[in-house]
Amino acid sequence: MSERRYDMDWIRVIVFDILIFWHVGLFFVSWSDLVQWDLPMKNNVQVGFLATPMLFIRQWRLPILFVVSGMGTSFSLASKNGFQYLKDRFLRLFVPLLCGIFVVIPPQVYLERILEGTVNASFFAYYPSTFEGIYPEGNLSWGHLWFLPYLLLMSVAALPLFLSLRNNGNRLIAHGKNLLEKSPLYLYLPVIPLFVIEIILESRFPLTMALKDDWYAFSFYFVCLVAGFFLATLGQVTWKSFVNVRYLSLLAGILASLALWMLSGNDYAFWIHLVKPLNTWSWILCIFGFGSKYLNVKSKILTYRNQAVYPFYILHFTIIIYLGFLLMDLPMHYAWKMLIMLIGTYGISWILYEFIIRRIPLLRALFGLKQKKNENDNTAYSMDASGLNCESPAGRRSR
Repeated sequence: MSERRYDMDWIRVIVFDILIFWHVGLFFVSWSDLVQWDLPMKNNVQVGFLATPMLFIRQWRLPILFVVSGMGTSFSLASKNGFQYLKDRFLRLFVPLLCGIFVVIPPQVYLERILEGTVNASFFAYYPSTFEGIYPEGNLSWGHLWFLPYLLLMSVAALPLFLSLRNNGNRLIAHGKNLLEKSPLYLYLPVIPLFVIEIILESRFPLTMALKDDWYAFSFYFVCLVAGFFLATLGQVTWKSFVNVRYLSLLAGILASLALWMLSGNDYAFWIHLVKPLNTWSWILCIFGFGSKYLNVKSKILTYRNQAVYPFYILHFTIIIYLGFLLMDLPMHYAWKMLIMLIGTYGISWILYEFIIRRIPLLRALFGLKQKKNENDNTAYSMDASGLNCESPAGRRSR
């Protein structure tokens, strides 16, 4: 029986909303050593209790995007050959990345240099220095858009595997379906390679989000991408298994999170490495499970937000930084500052998207949107492999 996968679109949109809240939260916490692209300024009063939910969200917010991207790749390759897929990846990932590097990220680095006191000039006078060296020593950076080059490189590297599975993987697919029909607990198999990566690479390759020497993060997210592709390729049995395992994965996630909390600050590195992948994957399965059960619903709001999510992703962090700069020293309660930053980030992103980006063909291309077929075509571009603006399971039917 075929079923449209609106739940995956909802999950992607909701996870992106969480991403905005998380980046706003960086303004109010001081643990910059735990992130790779922090805000260049902080609020004059730190809000300590925010660190706990932010650390919890940090365990799964990025891995789930790579899993969703892998699922999108499965749907995308169902109607594309390898060349068409790579062309689509170039247009949807590389072009917006260049737009970000040359237009969206430079104001971030400029403000950071102003706050450091190393620049005392207008932005336009500063801009040529954008190309003088790689950040942080230089000014050229992809900043929060690191997701795009990582996903692009992974997409190219995994394409032979994906095509082989699509064209010659009937036996493996059938075996995967049989396993899930026997027990939804086989959904936990990806934890095994994630555990191996955690043990071998985590301590040797600290996160950089700069590709260079970032073997731990790249490998971890690559497994998530491949797992997402394979699970989506299995079709309907995957979504049923998500639903069947939702309460167990919720319990496993809660217990694993409590275990990490109790183990933190102690010399239990092996056990932490053991529990972290289980915790991450349990919350991913939990989200997919409850999403499959309750979010597989078509909505005009979903259609609109599916289109907007990619431009919002590209724009939001620069907006957050400048709002933070304006608010950081004001004698105002942190709750009001947080509200202003959230409303301002969504509001400015929406204005730029609704009245400029989506209406100008060149900007649509630069922000990863397909061109409208006609003036009245306001449909979302279903989810492709980007996990942000993709040809989504919502736009296709599961097998």
